[in-house]
Amino acid sequence: MTTLDASDTFKLGDRTVTRLGYGAMQLAGPGVFGPPKDRAQAIAVLREAVASGVNHIDTSDFYGPHVVNELIREALHPYPDDMVIVTKVAARRGDDASWIPALSPKELTQAVHDNLRNLGVDVLDVINFRSMLDVHGPAEGSIEEQVSTLADLQRKGLIRHIGLSNVTRKQIEDSRKICDIVCVQNLYNLAHRDDDALIDQLSAEGVAYVPFFPLGGFTPLQSSELSAVAARLGATPMQVALAWLLRRASNILLIPGTSSLAHLRENLAAAELQLPDDAMGELDRISANTAPANGH
Repeated sequence: MTTLDASDTFKLGDRTVTRLGYGAMQLAGPGVFGPPKDRAQAIAVLREAVASGVNHIDTSDFYGPHVVNELIREALHPYPDDMVIVTKVAARRGDDASWIPALSPKELTQAVHDNLRNLGVDVLDVINFRSMLDVHGPAEGSIEEQVSTLADLQRKGLIRHIGLSNVTRKQIEDSRKICDIVCVQNLYNLAHRDDDALIDQLSAEGVAYVPFFPLGGFTPLQSSELSAVAARLGATPMQVALAWLLRRASNILLIPGTSSLAHLRENLAAAELQLPDDAMGELDRISANTAPANGH
């Protein structure tokens, strides 16, 4: 079993977390809706992730809905002292598994209380506000009311830290006038590097950047180029993509998700993969073959 290097960490708010974390979304049923296909394996994946040194878990109460947070509570509660659970709000699920924006102060407050109850905690470590102005990517528009609502709940002691997801640089700057922002979670990977400058700016400021979809939206050419590098290194494409992200910037925190123990072990092993300079050069060039962005 891979054990993560305890020295490869970054500050998330006032907490120190392993840079390779775990995203719990895939523990729900198909379409992130309903119960898992194999509940026992879902519990085992969570427990092995933590046993391997992971202390940063990404979740939301709209995964399931409620299902994933209930699994986390069953598997891990009472939580280790160093565990940081990051959740997100701003959507709810329809009976048909649809994703529905839930942006009013009442809906956001209810979502915070749902997360508290289903995770079994008195205060949430980090909450990401997930912009729903455009489901498929960041779109300009005001999120001031929503961030202000979360800041009010933070002052009441229900939230320790606030982050943002699917946002633009202007929205980050506007939000910082309301409260501290400890992390940004956007689509970013080898092929989709729109946030390169933002990552560097946040790194200089000590703010975590959490990319989602490490293999999302690659063209066939990009996939074949990545696969060729992976084959030469004796690794999987996902391992190489994760290792590249870890090397890209020290403030990048990863949350690859899986419902499989075998895939969990593969993902964690990416932390040990050393990418030689020539491989990094090949990987950096993949982004030149631009692919259309996709959603989260």
